[in-house]
Amino acid sequence: MREPLVAANWKMHGSRAGNARLIEALAARFPSEPAACVVCPPHVYLGEVARLLQAAELPVALGAQDLSPEVQGAFTGEVSGAMLRDVGAAYVIVGHSERRAQHGETDALVARKFAAAKAAALVPLLCVGEDLSQREAGRTFEIVGRQLDAVLGSGADAFERAVIAYEPCWAIGTGRNAQPGQAQEVHAFIRGRIAQRDAKIAASVRILYGGSVKPANAAELFAMPDIDGGLVGGASLDAGQFLAIMAAARR
Repeated sequence: MREPLVAANWKMHGSRAGNARLIEALAARFPSEPAACVVCPPHVYLGEVARLLQAAELPVALGAQDLSPEVQGAFTGEVSGAMLRDVGAAYVIVGHSERRAQHGETDALVARKFAAAKAAALVPLLCVGEDLSQREAGRTFEIVGRQLDAVLGSGADAFERAVIAYEPCWAIGTGRNAQPGQAQEVHAFIRGRIAQRDAKIAASVRILYGGSVKPANAAELFAMPDIDGGLVGGASLDAGQFLAIMAAARR
């Protein structure tokens, strides 16, 4: 049985005061039996958010939004997996659609970042998904399969301690979202692709849905057999909405 996971991607939002208010609001209403949860603030706030979570005694893991594929060296502005571990991170997002589109990250680079996360004992949260033109052209499985294969090249055991998030790019920050059946179809494809290499790992890997997840659609999405929680963007910045999404995952 796969334990549901809800991951909060704060993206480039937050401030020291705002982060403290958000954690305080979460702590005030946090459920006694929550779904597994991870929050991913911007790099500059990782250490402080770790301290806030610990002070509030919240059973919430810390994640980062990106990492360098390099271990160390003359890479100005980059942050290594070891550095993320050093400040308390346990997870890291790799291959988010915004990194792929805005920073030109290729499948090969994302695979290197995935491997770097594993080498640093971080749990990589690999994002895959198609844009609107690719979906309309009937290329969803081609695109998602290619993105998965870049990581599967090192063996299906790459996903033994990892998470996948399917994020249809056309549904991120747009208010649109894939219908539960559409999302399930892609999630089942992802699980089947991994099962071709290792059925046991395919059955155990958590596959999240990311794409305008909100309290209004979370329960219906999470009810699908291959959807194991959500990668939540904008709604994770509102304590009430995020807690409602966590409640849906718990059910």
